[in-house]
Amino acid sequence: MTGAEYSALRESSPEKAYAALFGNYCDYVYAIVYNKLRSVAQREDIEECVSDIFADIFLTYSNSGEFAGDMKGFIGTVSKRRAINAYHRFASRSEHDSGESDDYLAGVASRTDIESEHELEERRCILLNKIDELGEPDSTIILQKYYYDRSSAEIAKMLSMKPSAVRMRASRALDKLRKTLAEVGITL
Repeated sequence: MTGAEYSALRESSPEKAYAALFGNYCDYVYAIVYNKLRSVAQREDIEECVSDIFADIFLTYSNSGEFAGDMKGFIGTVSKRRAINAYHRFASRSEHDSGESDDYLAGVASRTDIESEHELEERRCILLNKIDELGEPDSTIILQKYYYDRSSAEIAKMLSMKPSAVRMRASRALDKLRKTLAEVGITL
């Protein structure tokens, strides 16, 4: 969702704008907050932090339309800052309450970076959607060539085309794909 889309939706219906904001970015925000708080907070605390983040975004995002691009950067920054503040609050509380050392929690914590994995998965989905938008046979050629690592001759045999035609279509399709991905901020 872009800032312009959000601002237009917020002007027409604040409730729909909040629902759209939550629907589009809930998993992203939850991944950020969970990654920061998983070692010091309970599930309810994490969910409350996520709710607070969406309230902050809804109340503070500028309606002036000066930022019309993707809201993900803004939302990510607000989420990280709020999660870090919550981490400090919960960490100091848990040290006073339990007296446990961080050594125990370090053994339990996962080394998986959920936030990075989520962003990578989101990029994969966008990439596959943009490849699919190329249409046939271009999408098949791109997938076979770059995902399955098949040669132009193998692809030509599959699609009843000449290898030179496959190479030409692959080159053109890749140029189209680069342009459409650049529009959404992804570079190959």
